[in-house]
Amino acid sequence: MSGAALGLEIVFVFFLALFQLHRYGDFRKQHRLVIIATLLAWYLCFLIVFILPLDVSTTIYNRCKLAVNSSPAESNGSYVTLAPSKQKCFKPWSYIPNGIMPIFWRVVYWTSQFLTWNQLQTIGIAAANTWGLFLLVLLLGYGLVEIPRSHWNGAKRGYLLMKTYFKAAKLMTEKADAEENLEDIMEEVRKVSESIKYNHPLRKCVDTILKKCPTEYQERMGRNMDDYEDFDERQNSYPSEKSLVKLHKQVIYSVQRHRRTQVQWQILLEQAFYLEDVAKNETSATRQFVHTFHSQEPENKIIQYLYTPTVEWYWECLLRPWFYRVLAVVLATFSVIVVWSECTFFSTKPVLSLFAVFIQLAEKTYNYIYIEMACFLTIFFLSICVYSTVFRIRVFNYYYLASHHQTDAYSLLFSGMLFCRLTPPLCLNFLGLTHMDATISHKNTQPTAYTSIMGSMRVLSFIADGFYIYYPMLVVILCIATYFSLGTRCLNLLGFQQFMGDSEMTSDLIDEGKELIRREKRKRQRQEEGENRRREWKERYGNRDDSTRNRVVHTDQKESSFSETHASRTLSKYTRSNGRTERDRIELLQDAEPLDFNADSINDDPLESDSGRYQPGGRYLSMSRSKIFDDV
Repeated sequence: MSGAALGLEIVFVFFLALFQLHRYGDFRKQHRLVIIATLLAWYLCFLIVFILPLDVSTTIYNRCKLAVNSSPAESNGSYVTLAPSKQKCFKPWSYIPNGIMPIFWRVVYWTSQFLTWNQLQTIGIAAANTWGLFLLVLLLGYGLVEIPRSHWNGAKRGYLLMKTYFKAAKLMTEKADAEENLEDIMEEVRKVSESIKYNHPLRKCVDTILKKCPTEYQERMGRNMDDYEDFDERQNSYPSEKSLVKLHKQVIYSVQRHRRTQVQWQILLEQAFYLEDVAKNETSATRQFVHTFHSQEPENKIIQYLYTPTVEWYWECLLRPWFYRVLAVVLATFSVIVVWSECTFFSTKPVLSLFAVFIQLAEKTYNYIYIEMACFLTIFFLSICVYSTVFRIRVFNYYYLASHHQTDAYSLLFSGMLFCRLTPPLCLNFLGLTHMDATISHKNTQPTAYTSIMGSMRVLSFIADGFYIYYPMLVVILCIATYFSLGTRCLNLLGFQQFMGDSEMTSDLIDEGKELIRREKRKRQRQEEGENRRREWKERYGNRDDSTRNRVVHTDQKESSFSETHASRTLSKYTRSNGRTERDRIELLQDAEPLDFNADSINDDPLESDSGRYQPGGRYLSMSRSKIFDDV
């Protein structure tokens, strides 16, 4: 098994990074260099997280061998060994031979730093770790509070439904702005395409721009373009190559943004319909989950057989909220342990860091499985808190990680840079929490291979003895600020709408989003009804011969014509003559949207049913008087 665990984890982490990149990126449309650079950055950062526990267990085994093979007063080189132990040192199952880990960490570290720092030789490892630790504490303080709280709120259906309505209102504003921006850019492209004809030297640049436009716009511009007209060199109204390059960038950005908002809108609709179905099914007496739309039901027959409506009802309406509550409590406990250890890890006598206590207890019995699992769970939780914050950061619309292949190249590269800068100081902080770093433990024992390669805090004493030890204590202040949502309140004051339960702007956006979801629901219901009628028509007349089908269609047309004629006569009989023509009246009736008399009923609103779940105040349930996206 020597080195086998290292090889398996190297392969596993590669496919994990590839899967995550496939979720956020688009391999078919983005440049290969962007995909390769981002994949390499994510892979190296994830690899450090998974391999570091193996380094810890190997280091503990090497320390045991030094202690057994030496006398109490003997020193091995520059490291003072412990007293000889009568207990035999057991080799861990994931033992890595000497000399492999230092080479491995050198390759991983310098490659990751090469991807993010320019002129690395002048900056130095100390500056990189210091900057990474500064950014790490900021992101960690947010994730330690937000991750448990998001899972706790995930058990409250009413809260999630209101937040989905809020997101719908904001996303519709962004979606409308993206559509308007795309229309403006496409109008500029159309003017450029009409002015630069087929024999112009810049026509190749225009064709490149047209290839990046949506298909419907390409077809529309192709029909309106007259290539038989030659260009006049005496005219000076032609755009320059520099302006075409700028227009090309604008087209790529506007098309990417438009596609992203369209995909996110469809995902948000599915989420809202699902939450409304759950809210309605919670009061079901049959205890069978009923979907509003057939498209939300699983298409796989095996899943339908196992995940029956009864099983789905028990999971969605009964078990899932409790599962989220228990998970939130476990995560909150981990967060408290992390905060306590961050504030006390510098104390070695007595040892106050809980992570260091767990590792030292396992080290006495040489329980390598427990050591590796404890190290992996600890560093994995820290990584989730930090990386999830990176995935949630949104710097206007420039940096934005969106799932379902909707992330642009700039955001992917920027995320790779952040990961490369955050992962080394994250692992050094973890080694400090477990007292595996000699800078913290103040013991002249054999260090881990990771610390010997990447831990260069001792270069500057005021960094090693001051900033590196006391700065992580600021995570307490950041956790308190996140718990009371101080950042969210500040963004609201600056005009960036955030979901706040006690804000008047929030209630208006919730009402607006509720109305938008209701309209989309009615629209989809009408589409499903039309598809059901067409399906019934095919099932009824699909297997008949042509003569029978034509006779039935002719009979139906005669009956329909008779009904329309009778209705028209009845309408003209009982309608006053007010100067309008019959055609205007018919067109008005055809354009009118069918009235939904149950739209405003109490039973149709999932937030107003008496099911004992989360119910907001009265202003959350009242429809807003002024709607931004109101029907004409």
